[in-house]
Amino acid sequence: MAVGKSVKGKISKISGPLVVASGMTGSGMYDVVRVGNLGLVGEIIELKGDLAYVQVYEETSGLMPGEPVVSTGAPLSVELGPGMIEQFYDGVQRPLNAIEDKAKSPFISRGINVPAIDRTRKWGFTAKVKKGDFVAQGDVLGVVQETILVEHKIMVPPGVEGTVEEIHEGEFRVEETIAVLVNGEERNEVQMLQRWPVRSPRPVAKRLPPVVPLSTGQRVVDMFFPIARGGTACVPGPFGSGKTVIQHQLAKWADAEIVVYIGCGERGNEMTDVLIEFPELEDPRSGQPLMKRTVLIANTSNMPVAAREASIYTGITIAEYYRDMGYSVALMADSTSRWAEALREISGRLEEMPGEEGYPAYLGTRLASFYERAGRAICLGKAKAEGAVSVIGAVSPPGGDLSEPVTQNTLRVTKVFWGLDASLAYQRHFPAINWLSSYSLYAEKLGEHWDGIYEGEWAKSRIEAMSLLEDEDRLKEIVRLVGIDSLSKDERMILETSKSLREDFLHQNAFHEVDTYASMDKQFKMLRNILTFHHLAMEALKRGAALKDVTEMEIREKVVRMRYVDEKELSTLDALEEEIKKEIGNLMPAGGEVHVA
Repeated sequence: MAVGKSVKGKISKISGPLVVASGMTGSGMYDVVRVGNLGLVGEIIELKGDLAYVQVYEETSGLMPGEPVVSTGAPLSVELGPGMIEQFYDGVQRPLNAIEDKAKSPFISRGINVPAIDRTRKWGFTAKVKKGDFVAQGDVLGVVQETILVEHKIMVPPGVEGTVEEIHEGEFRVEETIAVLVNGEERNEVQMLQRWPVRSPRPVAKRLPPVVPLSTGQRVVDMFFPIARGGTACVPGPFGSGKTVIQHQLAKWADAEIVVYIGCGERGNEMTDVLIEFPELEDPRSGQPLMKRTVLIANTSNMPVAAREASIYTGITIAEYYRDMGYSVALMADSTSRWAEALREISGRLEEMPGEEGYPAYLGTRLASFYERAGRAICLGKAKAEGAVSVIGAVSPPGGDLSEPVTQNTLRVTKVFWGLDASLAYQRHFPAINWLSSYSLYAEKLGEHWDGIYEGEWAKSRIEAMSLLEDEDRLKEIVRLVGIDSLSKDERMILETSKSLREDFLHQNAFHEVDTYASMDKQFKMLRNILTFHHLAMEALKRGAALKDVTEMEIREKVVRMRYVDEKELSTLDALEEEIKKEIGNLMPAGGEVHVA
């Protein structure tokens, strides 16, 4: 990370989180500065002559014109190394637990300076290279067991290469030298600690297409609107529609080794819930607390507005760092609307020309620069490890209005839209993802993946189920106008099957120990049983069976309870399919006559 010269100026004007400093000639854009006698953390976001416009990441009340403003000459960066997992950071990577211990108070003291990664803790380093080996950027020098679930790989920093002159094993602090690399006359001492500017994407060797599914265990997501590993998704919805619950579910069940959860401008009590719940949540794969593979970043609604703008960059940079080790990382941002509101406030104080609804004209560009850092890639290094960052961003449009700028700009850059519906939430249908308005642009490619496993049946079943739900919406309109008696038996059977799809398949109880998660095997077998019943029922109706005989069959109770079948007992779903065929077959004797009760 390049470091420029330090420049000292003084405050000339204060406007909320924005401070104008004079005498800052020689400063650089996005340089970190220390503001006032307290040394508040800020970042230069605009330069005009010798004036620097600084967004301050701490409360600015009490600052006075004339107080010093000192540029560090370095861009806003995060510290990367062992010790980030299980941490609880604010928007500029200050460790909130360590601040509380140092300040002897639950309130953040202004100007307090605590390193993001503990400098006193020692880590057991095991070397993976030996003296004389040639290593380049991204190569793994050794490993540290960061938590019981995460093996932290110490990599050669980007832009560095050379022959290993020294390599040490044992217990080290993050700032101690663990290797020395020599390249001609250049000599580089490598520590476990790295720094990286948050606004710069970390490099990769090769980008890969999004053709591998990110399984989440949520039926409406995996089967209807799937997301690819390294993909991007948008979850907009009004207050109370379940944005936070679905993000918690994805954090817990998504097929990712590392979770980065960013609480950006949400209410403090929501982040408190996360902080209390995540250590108690059990990681389903290991039985360990979920926090053992999670990094939390919080900049709640009662914390400084300006730091919200930095929080998502802090989070995505940490996610990229773990991706570079070959991990699949799931990043949750809750919510980008609050982040955009912070942009709007700062832009207003800069007196920039506003765009739609007062948001800055560059809102779409900033959103794109964040989401485009997601992806699946071959990482740097001779191991050619494959890593991924999948980004799921919640959006909180005022009143659930999806036409507002943040939602629309997000939809332009993300490939999956999970539209949360307040009416579904009021009906206690969760996840409240509207199956008529949501979409996934990954569905076709991921369908090819699943068809290879399920013998070409997956995509066909998905399309048929969605068609039935669309038919239901059309038929419901007819029923509202002229009554259900106007429908044929076939059309009423479509309504029955669609009701089963909604209530028995799409509805999922996040708090039930079995129903909270469904593997793709279980999802596929559940959907196949519902569609098998539908096909055979339609055939029985064509051959003269009474609708009542079909809809009141006892076997339907077993279809309703499929969701509570344990993952270890999926063979019962195969047996249920045979039972469905047998029971409906009783309505259609071999002689071709249909028995009508």
